[in-house]
Order: sequence, then C-alpha cells, then structure tokens
Amino acid sequence: MIISKTPLRASFFGGGTDFSTYYENSKLGYGTVVSTALDMYVYITVNKKFDDSIRIVYSDNELVSNVDEVKHNIIREALKIVGIERGIEIVYMADIPLSNAGIGLASSSALAVGVLNALHVYKGEFVSQGVLAREACEIEINRLGQRIGIQDQFAVAHGGFNQYKFFSNGSVSVSPIVCRKDIVENLKKNLMLFYTGNTRDSREILNEQSDTIVEKTVMLDDLVNTTDCAVRALYDGNIDYWGTELDRTWNIKKKFAKGISNLLIDEMYNKAKSAGAIGGKILGAGGGGFMLLYVPQKKQDSVKKELADFRNIPFSCSNEGSKIVFYD
Repeated sequence: MIISKTPLRASFFGGGTDFSTYYENSKLGYGTVVSTALDMYVYITVNKKFDDSIRIVYSDNELVSNVDEVKHNIIREALKIVGIERGIEIVYMADIPLSNAGIGLASSSALAVGVLNALHVYKGEFVSQGVLAREACEIEINRLGQRIGIQDQFAVAHGGFNQYKFFSNGSVSVSPIVCRKDIVENLKKNLMLFYTGNTRDSREILNEQSDTIVEKTVMLDDLVNTTDCAVRALYDGNIDYWGTELDRTWNIKKKFAKGISNLLIDEMYNKAKSAGAIGGKILGAGGGGFMLLYVPQKKQDSVKKELADFRNIPFSCSNEGSKIVFYD
C-alpha cells in the first residue's frame, strides 16, 4: 500500500500570466506568479488489487475491468501515463470537500500530482517534482483539453512559498521566497481565508479568459511587474504593499472574464474592506470558492464579525510538496 500527500495552494499575484498563450509570446520573456502551499492536503491511497480489475473510490465507486473504462478522467489518464492497465485499487480523499465544481485551491491539480506520485512509486519509479508537475499539465491541458495555466501543477508538486517564472522556451524556474523570518510570519498573520459557500464550474470563466489573453496583454504585463515588485517589497519588509496590490490586482482580474465576481462576492469583499481589510481576491478562476484577505491583525476581529455569515478557515503554509507518507 502506498499513500501520497499533496498540498493545496493559495496564489497571490500573477494569475493569468501562466497561460502559454501569454508567456510564450510575452515581450517581457516570461510570466510569473507567487503562491504558497497550504496545510490542507489531498491524500491518495494505492494498493494492488487481488484480481485484475480496477477499483476507484471517491464520491463515486468505480469497479471496471480495464483502464479505458475508468470514468474519472484524471485518474484514467494518470494510469495511462504511468502504464498501469489493471489490477489496482485507488482511493482519494481531502481535507476539504472535493467535487466537480471548483473551489480555487488547485484541488484538481493536487489530485493529478498526488495520483501520479503514488502510481510511480507503486511501479518502483522515482520521478522529480518537476516531472510530476509536467505530467499533471500533460493530463489536464493536453489530454483533457482544459484551458488553464500551469502554475497550480508546479505549486502543489513543489510546495513551499515560491515565485514561479514561466519562460517562452517552456522552462520553469522555482525560486523560494527567502527573506527575514519575522517578515514572512507577519505577512502570514495578516492573511485571512473565508469560504464563500459557493462552488462554480470554472470552465466557462477560464475559456473566456483564455480567448481574450492577447487583447489583455497590457494588463498581464502589469501583473508580471506587480509580482516582481511584491517579492522585492517583501525583502524590504513592506508587507502592506501586498494588501494594496491585492486590492488593485483584484480589480484588474475582474476584467478578465464575466463571472469572476458576482453580487455575493462584491458584497462580501466590500464588507471586509469596510471592516479594515486592505485588499484581497477570490482564489482560482473566480466565481466562488475561497476569498483570501489581507487584514492587519488589529482589524481581524472586525472583519470576522462583518463576515459572520461566511466560514473563516484558519490555515498555515506548508513547506512540503507532494510526498509519499506511507509505503508498505
């Protein structure tokens, strides 16, 4: 039996610049994001089955005779990439509810990376975090045709608090945010996470965003510059810059596609700001899921009170990426 553990992630700046349509053609030469892995995880259990069938357990329960019959698209394609056609049992669960609807924490990419990690180890193969990320991209983007960027796969594979750069030649750099420990701790203490109560199918939002990337190049260039500036600001100890830029770039993000925000999200965000939040954003494609807020500690009780109808999710950051936690 093998169990993999893969973190979810929160992205701060640069979302959209990780689409290949942008970074492959950017005059700046790259796209870039800053994100952190969270202490919320997807767990994958893999075990040899007694017979030659395939059993997959999630919100559904599949029992099929060969890999082509598997309905779960990510798991089916992961089995094909690794070269396993029968005789296996896969179970997955997570620290948050998982469904077909998006929540903005990269749960589908964490599932893809976690399944790949466990299946490779099941076959006695070691692959790097970078390979896991690229194989997850192959599944989600090339095989399943999802019109998404590539930040999530790298963030959940590598873990930690990093700046990622996506270069026009296809290479990806992973640079840990290295600055004084007290600065990072103060930043984290000023972050709050709330669940909107809504999930959404992100495909329509992402399709529109993908279709309009070229005409939004100027805004995306701005996001690249903001991401680089945010990293420098953190080195300088200017953590409030993150709050003001989260607010400014959230207003940019809302222009990328219809449905990124809505009346509920706007009301929630305005209430948070009136109670003392400096900035924030909806994580992921938008439309629902989780809202990340930058709130000075002395204002956090006021924000909690103002957003009492929404669940506040305590969280911390994880330094570890996808890993095997049990092997027998």
